Amino acid sequence: MTLTQLEYIVAVDTYRHFGQAAESCFITQPTLSMQIKKLEEDLEIIIFDRSKHPLLPTDVGQRIIDQARIVLKQSEEINNIVKDHKNQVSGLIRIGIIPTMAPYILPAFIGNYKKKYPNILIKVYEQTTDNIINLLQKDLIDVGILATPLREEKINEKPVFYEEMLIYTNPSHPLHKQAEITPKDIATPDLWLLSDGHCFRDQVINLCSYAGGSDSQLPFQFEAGSLETLMNIVDREGGITLIPELAKEGMSEKRLANVRAFTSIKPLREVSLVYSRHFAKHKLINLLWREMRDSFPAELQKGERGTVVDLR
Repeated sequence: MTLTQLEYIVAVDTYRHFGQAAESCFITQPTLSMQIKKLEEDLEIIIFDRSKHPLLPTDVGQRIIDQARIVLKQSEEINNIVKDHKNQVSGLIRIGIIPTMAPYILPAFIGNYKKKYPNILIKVYEQTTDNIINLLQKDLIDVGILATPLREEKINEKPVFYEEMLIYTNPSHPLHKQAEITPKDIATPDLWLLSDGHCFRDQVINLCSYAGGSDSQLPFQFEAGSLETLMNIVDREGGITLIPELAKEGMSEKRLANVRAFTSIKPLREVSLVYSRHFAKHKLINLLWREMRDSFPAELQKGERGTVVDLR
């Protein structure tokens, strides 16, 4: 059994396709198939059920693949130990970030991080929370930036800061002039929501216990993919939506006048770095976490200033 063979079975499990797995490993498909077949013969078990489409691991094969992922991560740690000994900061870090954070959070830290550590190759992917978790579990990204708590068994969470959830209203909406605002006040049919799959949508629903319905008073049914789109709709069509605190950065005075805060509670979105429990690039993630912390006001790092809203 070799590390290369373990890499091959992990690749096949990731892509569930021999051709795509071979391409990702930069080898021919016959070579990959031959090495996996040899591993199966040496172990005297079948790792993949080739009769299934897409390809699926057998029960024992899945256990072997899970262990192979751990072994490969641990072998990568040897290279990291050598780099730490030589005081080298280099390598590849693949970051997944959710769409409701990318426009406001990424520009605040990514440039300085790259300038400080020019030998780190950074790749960023904008994905929903569920996709980021899936990519982490398949080792297709190294770290995610998203809202927590996730309470995922195989995922570590490292909180960075906490941003307040605020209300964005049309000037004609009653909440625009209302002195006291509670979560119950936004559980109305004129609340615009992000589309399914966005964790900020889930937090809004959990906060106000409202999921929309046929009694909507909005001029048309629409679920947006971005906060900017929602604010534009509110400006033109009326109603309300919720936005994270950092969305105020760079807002015009006209738009800032439409932002309201809850008076009965300060709901917070916990923003964290998340990574697999077998993650090997500890130095890179700690440097990334520190750079993010240094890029945002100290006030945002105080979780006790409000109440963290659950995702699920």
